[in-house]
Amino acid sequence: MTDARILVVDDEAAQRESLGGFLVKQGFDVVLAADGETALRILQGAVVDVMLTDVRMPGLDGVELLRRAREVNPLLEVVVMTAFGTITDAVEAMKSGAASYLTKPVDLDEILLQVRAALERRNLVSEVRHLRRQAAASHTFSGIVATSAGMIAALDLAARVAATDATVLVRGESGTGKELVARALHQASGRRDGPFVAINCAAITPTLLESELFGHEKGAFTGAEKARAGRFEAAQGGTLFLDEIGDLTPELQVKLLRVLQERTFERVGSSRSLSTDARIVAATHRDLEQMVADGDFRQDLYYRLDVVSIRLPALRERRGDIPVLIDHFRRKAAAQYLRPVESISREAMDLLVKHDYPGNVRELENLITRMVVLSRGPVATLADLPGGIAGATAPRTATFDGDLPLHLEEIEKSIVREALDAAQGNQSQAARAVGLSERNLRYKLRKWGW
Repeated sequence: MTDARILVVDDEAAQRESLGGFLVKQGFDVVLAADGETALRILQGAVVDVMLTDVRMPGLDGVELLRRAREVNPLLEVVVMTAFGTITDAVEAMKSGAASYLTKPVDLDEILLQVRAALERRNLVSEVRHLRRQAAASHTFSGIVATSAGMIAALDLAARVAATDATVLVRGESGTGKELVARALHQASGRRDGPFVAINCAAITPTLLESELFGHEKGAFTGAEKARAGRFEAAQGGTLFLDEIGDLTPELQVKLLRVLQERTFERVGSSRSLSTDARIVAATHRDLEQMVADGDFRQDLYYRLDVVSIRLPALRERRGDIPVLIDHFRRKAAAQYLRPVESISREAMDLLVKHDYPGNVRELENLITRMVVLSRGPVATLADLPGGIAGATAPRTATFDGDLPLHLEEIEKSIVREALDAAQGNQSQAARAVGLSERNLRYKLRKWGW
């Protein structure tokens, strides 16, 4: 059985049943409809890949059905059949978007060829649209290098929410690029001409953080010799990025909750309310759900912040991006430090791809910058890597229990599991990431009982 669903529409029962039965034997999922109205209802309630339809039918004819079906499903491939075979019917059907045109009595082998060709066209169009969405996301989020399924999914979500004023919570380990995504969200939004203001909530003591966020009046505390605007005021009309939001004290959590609810705040030492128009993008490497369960983070604030959540995968979860990132950082560092480094040696590249990067993308960039700066020639080598990296990632002989096929299958399972995790369970994306067809991937998942 294939994954493709075929809809056969014909008012002649014998023709409809015969054609449907033939396609079922070829392994297709087949749905039958006796008229255009029934077919349209099926299309509105189910995913159909290819529709085979008669032209001359009572009520909604095949050409009108074709037009309305393409409105419901723009990717639908349609093969038109008719006993009349007139040039007028053919031209009208093709103008309306038919993939091909056959005359009755139809040749079953020809039908099979046309269905398979239609499915290939549909898959090609779907892939082109996917690549265009990726290209659009890459263009909008310039400076963010990604080819892995998990990161592309995260950037696609970011691209969709960027144009709104919805509060966004960017999640991920330190060094995964949370501030980079926050800046990209700002640049892709209608607030791009306004300020982007960032503050690290973990880098400032709680007593000073309140003043940094909300500002203060002259004399509000010792050393406040003049009034000062805070980050909320500075971000008016733009975006305020609150990094490491999980480090806020309970007192500041209450104050931030009020700002998010009422869009107003007071400077320290003042009773006058000020309004804010800043869009909030927050980020954290902490498990906020667990903090809520432990009573360390307010549940109501969590829900205010977690309107749209974007998770950035760790670099070890997106190893396919490492070679691309290495080349990107090499070019960047070579230009910045005027170093003629044109490539990274194969041995160094192998070690860099195997490294686990506890510091994520930030660590990788620092390593490549070091290599470029220290390189004695156009090729950066192992000698330009820190000794700890070379030692920690040095090749070693694999050990196993002697059953090589079983060992290889376990490796395959590990790769597929990593791809599925990175793609957040999306089997199509995971299949592309590991170089399998979606059908082959599903076969393996069934085989493994996943």
